[in-house]
This record gives sequence, structure tokens and C-alpha cells, in this order.
Amino acid sequence: MVDLPRLTDEHLGTARTSAHGRSAHLLVHDGHLRQTLIALRAGEELPEHNPPQAATVQVLVGRVRITAGDEQSEVGAGELVQLVHQRHAVSALEDSALLLTTVTGLPDGDPTV
Repeated sequence: MVDLPRLTDEHLGTARTSAHGRSAHLLVHDGHLRQTLIALRAGEELPEHNPPQAATVQVLVGRVRITAGDEQSEVGAGELVQLVHQRHAVSALEDSALLLTTVTGLPDGDPTV
């Protein structure tokens, strides 16, 4: 069992004092499924990167901006968004913690995604 509020507070504290302004913890790794807690200090960014096959982001605390090409969306605490299938970046507009859920490694068109 994972105490998500406790881990969120812990990793936000680590991100606030980290030289890189972030902290992450892999919560679940079960076959193709991964869930990762990511904490970002306000103003920090996860630089543009390739998307996994399928992913969602749920913001637990704070507010982030997801940028993909010319498109931007802001996601706040309690909101869940499906990630786009193109390169994207994530910027923390406030001290933020998010739960990233990904599915990778499945053949294209696999109905279990």
C-alpha cells in the first residue's frame, strides 16, 4: 500500500531543495504499467520528450502546463488529462506533484491498452 499524501509531501520537500528542482518515485511497475510520482518546484520543467504509448497525468498538488508543439494546456490539482501522442514538455506553474501513469511496450493496436 502506498501512502500517496505522505509521499507527495516528501517529494515536494525534496524538489524544493533539489538543485534540479524535481523529485520522482516509481510507485508501480507491473508489466507494461508504470505509475510515477513526480514533484516539481515552481518554474521548473521536464524538457520536451517523446510520449509513451499511452499515458495520463493527474495533478495531485499545484498547477502545470503541458506544451506540445503550439498547443498548451494547464492542469490543476484534482484534474486528470490524457497525454498527447507527440513530443511534449511539462512546466510547473506552482510547486506541483503529479501522478504519471504510462503503458509501454505493447504491440501497436493491442486491445489491452
